[in-house]
Amino acid sequence: MVMKTTAFNFQNEVIALKDPLRYFALSLTHDDNDADDLVQETMLKALIYKDKFAENTNLKAWLFTIMKNLFINNYRKKTKVRMVFDGSKELFQLNIPETKKAYDPDAQINYKQIQEAMDALDEDYGKPLRLYFEGYKYKEIADMLELPIGTVKSRIFLARKQLVNPLKAFIYEHS
Repeated sequence: MVMKTTAFNFQNEVIALKDPLRYFALSLTHDDNDADDLVQETMLKALIYKDKFAENTNLKAWLFTIMKNLFINNYRKKTKVRMVFDGSKELFQLNIPETKKAYDPDAQINYKQIQEAMDALDEDYGKPLRLYFEGYKYKEIADMLELPIGTVKSRIFLARKQLVNPLKAFIYEHS
């Protein structure tokens, strides 16, 4: 006899898989907060789309597939965001989404100035900073460059400080 899963049972089964979901999320994100967000988003999506789940199939595998797809989609969104300095002493960053605008010669010149300043950085500092702006997390950068995470954080901080002087005229012209 096959029993139909009620909404209450489905919800309990999803909640019961929270720990394996969190372990999988940590393996994807390498960050506690991001992992928690990914688990929450996965569970929410599963509950919203529970009618898409085929009964008598592997719920855990279905949830893992949802999580993997969410992670991939979120990663793609993050890589499409440009990071720009706001010009303050603390070097706050502004996330500026990619938009298709008409050609702006001033923007091209500004971009070129920033790019030249970044290219002038020593490779030990410039490479971690570029990877960070491409959307990689400190841990991922540390793994790619085979460096301790503290060294990566320090080099990114120092690279930002090194950019302040070459871009000082640029920052004050545009503020």
